[in-house]
Amino acid sequence: MSIRLAVAGGNRGARFDQILGGLEEQIELVAVCDPSDDVRSEWTAERPQIKAYEKFEEMVEDPGIDAVFIATPMLLHAGQALTALSAGKHVLSEVIAATTLDECYALVETVENTGLIYMMAENYCYRREAMMIKKMCDETVFGELTYAEGAYIHDCRDLMFNADLSRTWRGGAIGPNQHTQSSRGNGYPTHSLGPIAQWLGINRTDRMIRTTTFVTKSAARQEWARAVLPEGHFDTDDVAWSNFADSSTTLIETEKGRVICLRKDSASPRPHNMALHSLQGTRGAYLSGRFDGEDPVVWLDGVSKGVSPANFRYKNMARPESYTEQEHPEWQPLWDLRNQFEHDYWKQFGDEAIQAGHGGGDYFVIYDFVRAVSGEIDPPIDVYDAVTWSSIFPLSMDNVKQSGEPLEVPDFKNRV
Repeated sequence: MSIRLAVAGGNRGARFDQILGGLEEQIELVAVCDPSDDVRSEWTAERPQIKAYEKFEEMVEDPGIDAVFIATPMLLHAGQALTALSAGKHVLSEVIAATTLDECYALVETVENTGLIYMMAENYCYRREAMMIKKMCDETVFGELTYAEGAYIHDCRDLMFNADLSRTWRGGAIGPNQHTQSSRGNGYPTHSLGPIAQWLGINRTDRMIRTTTFVTKSAARQEWARAVLPEGHFDTDDVAWSNFADSSTTLIETEKGRVICLRKDSASPRPHNMALHSLQGTRGAYLSGRFDGEDPVVWLDGVSKGVSPANFRYKNMARPESYTEQEHPEWQPLWDLRNQFEHDYWKQFGDEAIQAGHGGGDYFVIYDFVRAVSGEIDPPIDVYDAVTWSSIFPLSMDNVKQSGEPLEVPDFKNRV
């Protein structure tokens, strides 16, 4: 069965063109929606067979559309998803899924009531190393998992302003205090949280129960505005960025007593790293590469070189038979274990996927969405995952307003 797909958001959606072409037996691209005349014209010039819509509400009423890929600015995701679902369309939504708790609840209720497929396109979950670590966690290679860290650190200050010096949506142009990339909270949590949530079995065997967030002031963002804007521009004023933060740190406690630490920083000057993660278990640990080009590493008790602790000081205490004194533990490249733990997706489609964006993740979100709509699998990142991970944004905003007071994470799957 070929799924008739429409794309909302022509700029971001265009980056999936190669993927859609590679899956043409499963997907038929039938429509695009974008408010820009120029963007719509570019799409129809290359694909004269598709329909082009200016208004999203008109597009989703088209009976010739089965599913919609929402690749618009983040503040529009939840509202457009609800509109599409109510019109009988399956939905693949870019991150984040929602920016308020009310939107989170509305998405869950609408998906449950319609029975349609909803999936969030969190591509970081499909990166090669993330899928390897997921398989290792499923096989308890790290032992009992206790702690994880994730960070999204990407200097996006060049995306704050349009050519005419007005603010973009990333700079907070859509509504007061409604922006996500720029806010006093963790406005973009799912890239860092998504893989961790899958490793820990969040919404399956564990759940997040409590969270708090602290933020820095907006020094780098303000400095950038003063550097690129003309003197006297209102965005160079001291108070222009008072509702923003350069960096945020979020702590999350789970029902099983694990702790997750997330950092989000889209303003501080430094090279971009696609995925910063670490994971700790009772029998080993994982560290992603700290910068592009550095290999991710693991240390596994009984597999990797050395033992931990390396200096056993209490001679009268029992110790493992395999223990060798003074043999210090050493990290080993994760790729050493590829033959054993490479995910089947990467074995089968790795060459095609790596040509796509976000380390191959863009390819697999489309692939799995098609499989879910076709009834082959349940959505791997379903509506409960989408809203749970995304809820960190509004919760973090409230954390900051309440001086770091911890807040409960709603259980969207088991609502009272």
